Amino acid sequence: MLDVRRMQLLRAVVTSGSVTAAARNLGYTPSAVSQQMAALEKEAGIELLERTGRGVRPTEAGRLLTDHAAAIGRHVAEAETALAELRAGRTGRLAVRYFATAGATMVVPAVAALRREQPGIRIELRLSDPEESLPEVRARGADVALVVRPPDHGPVDGIRFTHLADDHYLAVLPSGHRLAAKERLDLADLADEPWVGSDTPGPCLDPVLQACGAAGFSPDFVVESGDYATAQGFVAAGLGVGLIPRMGLGSRHPGVVVRAVRNPEPVRAVYAAVRAAAPTRPALSRLLDALREAAGNVTVHQSAP
Repeated sequence: MLDVRRMQLLRAVVTSGSVTAAARNLGYTPSAVSQQMAALEKEAGIELLERTGRGVRPTEAGRLLTDHAAAIGRHVAEAETALAELRAGRTGRLAVRYFATAGATMVVPAVAALRREQPGIRIELRLSDPEESLPEVRARGADVALVVRPPDHGPVDGIRFTHLADDHYLAVLPSGHRLAAKERLDLADLADEPWVGSDTPGPCLDPVLQACGAAGFSPDFVVESGDYATAQGFVAAGLGVGLIPRMGLGSRHPGVVVRAVRNPEPVRAVYAAVRAAAPTRPALSRLLDALREAAGNVTVHQSAP
């Protein structure tokens, strides 16, 4: 097998025209360079240099190896540049998993900001259930996943969570509902109402059930919609009332009114999940910063019902 370092030394000898000149330029002794050239010729199995007076010139095999050495040098330089870009966070790939309502409100502005700053980063986006996204992060299939989880939940092996936002639930009522005249509702005001469900059992429904329990009742779900847009349609049709998180109300149905609730106010916590042992990557750190900025903007701009 040919020694790449010796090939680069051959290139220096050919370029300078002599062993002595190459040794002087590289800070070696002429005998050391000659020994390396002899070793390279042994590896190649063919003569690479021939003497011309006080200098040397490459044989056909020597020119061949010199050309390849030049190509290798260019590839190494390109690799070093690419690694420097990656270390600086200007290139690379990030795989992001998110849930539906976080997409438009947090992921879109965060990714747009990152692409403006670092257009060389490739970002893979996929809508994913948290039960699937966390194992992906742990197994290195994804770099970050946005999830909803209770603040008091214990640690998850191999995962580090960064809090992004608290998403408050709001009451959604038919536009002609008797409670629509109130600016803010006590949660108990909805105790005797039929309810439209918008979440499947899990971390998004749990805050609603817990808050209703603290207010002294269990909601009577007469419709299970499974998504926030459909839930608003059922509410507008007068089938019941509901609680929808603020991030789920980006597009409001014209037939509903939205009111803040209290005593207590249900809240779901949104986190970014990354691999606990993941090395520090500038691109990932910047994406997390952008997600936090987007989450802050959601809180500021959606403060009114």
